[in-house]
Amino acid sequence: MKKVLLLLMVVVCYTGFSQKVKDSVLVKSQNIYRELTISLPPSYSKDLKKTYPLLFLLDGDYLFDPFEGALKYGYYWDDLPEVIIVGLSQDKEREADSTLDETSGLPDGPGEEFFEFIESDLIPFVQKNYRISPFKIIAGHDVTASYLNLFLYKEAPLFNAYISLSPELGLDMETRIPERLAGFKQNIFYYQSAADGDIKKMKERITTLDANIKAVVNPKLNYKYDDFKDASHYSLVLYSIPSALYQFFAPYQPISMTEFYEKIVKLESGYVTYLKNKYDILENALSIKINIRVSDFNAIEAAILKNKAYPELEQLAQLSRKMYPKSMLADYQMALFYENTGDIKNAMRFYQNAFQMQPIGNLTKDMMLEKATELKSQIKK
Repeated sequence: MKKVLLLLMVVVCYTGFSQKVKDSVLVKSQNIYRELTISLPPSYSKDLKKTYPLLFLLDGDYLFDPFEGALKYGYYWDDLPEVIIVGLSQDKEREADSTLDETSGLPDGPGEEFFEFIESDLIPFVQKNYRISPFKIIAGHDVTASYLNLFLYKEAPLFNAYISLSPELGLDMETRIPERLAGFKQNIFYYQSAADGDIKKMKERITTLDANIKAVVNPKLNYKYDDFKDASHYSLVLYSIPSALYQFFAPYQPISMTEFYEKIVKLESGYVTYLKNKYDILENALSIKINIRVSDFNAIEAAILKNKAYPELEQLAQLSRKMYPKSMLADYQMALFYENTGDIKNAMRFYQNAFQMQPIGNLTKDMMLEKATELKSQIKK
């Protein structure tokens, strides 16, 4: 009995972080099934209306665990959003899957069938059976890293973001990829990496591709290249994964001390607009919609107070009331506005209002009562 209880505790703890499931998808053209490993995020079974970005892994046999590990770490610190990871088992099929025509550089034979399978079978299967958002990432390593670029060539690409780890580039990709990236009217994310341990000719082509992409002038392009020193063709994967994820999902991260001092405090005005824009970018570019974090409200409040831009506290309170209508946050911010503009009676009134609302973050009922009592004593004097 004790062993059963222990096992149940392990399962509960594990599913509290994520759920790993096995699935398979039919290749309709061949009437065979391909194996998938899927990681569902911690909140998947709790919020049945929530959708998640898709991270689709070629070479899922060995890329799945390092990607999942990096994302679990990011979840823990709320630095990375929850995503659905789908890893495709390729093992013996990866070379055939990646077949390209030598004269056109396009998918050929089994490579063409594989392309059609991903586009017509696999992604529709995932969309039907799992709650994915419009934001989709594809990742691969060497030959599959090269292959994933073929999805860029389509007029309406299947994926929004590409993680190319030490690619063994196909025909003319040094020029084709930059030309394609230059023409995007919607947000497009592209990451690639190389290492000292890569084959020289292969590394030279990646370096050329990097230079050509950096010459692209397109405000919709989010691009990063890493060249890892003292790394091998295989160890670079472990360096690349967090670099790529943190590059793509940078807008998701809470306001840091660096962002606060280097960007926000230096503003002459528009602190609340900055906060709104941060979360608008998250929704519009990454299809991630979340309430503004209380810690981010605190950061903007601190910037307003530091720069004595007190009227913006009213705007901040309006936004707080929209995000957290039952909490004391908005009334507290209005109290701060009146207190700092010399209207003690209204400040006291809003502290009293806040006392009747739900505590949030570091704001407590005792704190509101103390503030109101302190101001009341000032009025009597």
